[in-house]
Amino acid sequence: MLSPALSPALSAAALPQHTPLVAATRDGVVESIHYGSAIALDADGTTVAAAGDPLAPFYPRSSLKPLQAVAMVRAGLELPADLLALAAASHSGGAKHRQGALRILELHGLSVSDFENSRDLPYGPAEQEEWLRNGGRSTQLTQNCSGKHAAMVATCTINGWPVKGYLDPSHPLQRLVAATVTELTGDEPLALSTDGCGTPLYALTLPGMARAFGAIARAADSSGGNDDGGPAPLGAEAAVGLAMQQHPDMVAGEGRDVTELMRLLPGAVAKDGFEGVQLVGLADGRSAAVKISDGGDRARMPATIRLLVALGVDTATLAGLGTAPVLGGGQHVGLLQATDFLTHTFPSAPVNEAP
Repeated sequence: MLSPALSPALSAAALPQHTPLVAATRDGVVESIHYGSAIALDADGTTVAAAGDPLAPFYPRSSLKPLQAVAMVRAGLELPADLLALAAASHSGGAKHRQGALRILELHGLSVSDFENSRDLPYGPAEQEEWLRNGGRSTQLTQNCSGKHAAMVATCTINGWPVKGYLDPSHPLQRLVAATVTELTGDEPLALSTDGCGTPLYALTLPGMARAFGAIARAADSSGGNDDGGPAPLGAEAAVGLAMQQHPDMVAGEGRDVTELMRLLPGAVAKDGFEGVQLVGLADGRSAAVKISDGGDRARMPATIRLLVALGVDTATLAGLGTAPVLGGGQHVGLLQATDFLTHTFPSAPVNEAP
């Protein structure tokens, strides 16, 4: 295999045909442009708005976690709602997140030594600063996926599956996750890779991921909002969706835009992913999916809010998430905002065709 430095250059024809989604202006001049692809689906799966190349395969990164959590609940994982939300989280690494992961382990007679994820500092800036100030270092517990890994080893214990090697794609847990992802998205995974934490990762499409999030949010709404501390009377999708809605601070953390969006938009299920990925499902099954081509984190939420506008959502309370000031000398001299990509609307085009 060629090393990355020796690999042949990609041809333009092999690249996704992304389009400008978000731009930063400084004193009236466009300074930076974030390209990407996006799609908004109606509850019946038809396309309300689309931009770029939404059928191009992409890795959903951590936005896959709610789907992984659904697979684990189907396999018998029962957790209080706050801990189930943590199982679907890219948490900031605060005390409640670390303690929550430890609670999952303790409930099933496990310890951090059973983890096979990578080590990292807390993801949240404030949480990382506090951790380092107190002499902390990179650990598996502070890594932002530790809630998911705690849930994964717990699921293995519940089913009598080997804990060691639980991240191998051939492990029973990961085979179940792959089947669940295929079912919820309607996509056959187009490639297999490894996420930053070591978990198997599948290349999917934006409409496929949007369908999955719409289904999870709609299931949560249809459940009637039951919160009895466990998923027993609920379907797996409803249990995961409700947990995320009820504990958005466990899904991300204070000051994180995903937590804020779920607080401001009742009935929404939202999850971000590294490399500029954002998914949102709404209570009636509508959904939105964004992939920023350069991986720019600052661009995913402005593009997402613009998609919510296309879906008819009142985004007045979300205005602070949809734009950000550009500063010069400490003064506002410009703005980061979505482009007019909503001109590309296809109100009756189906999106369930094969990519």
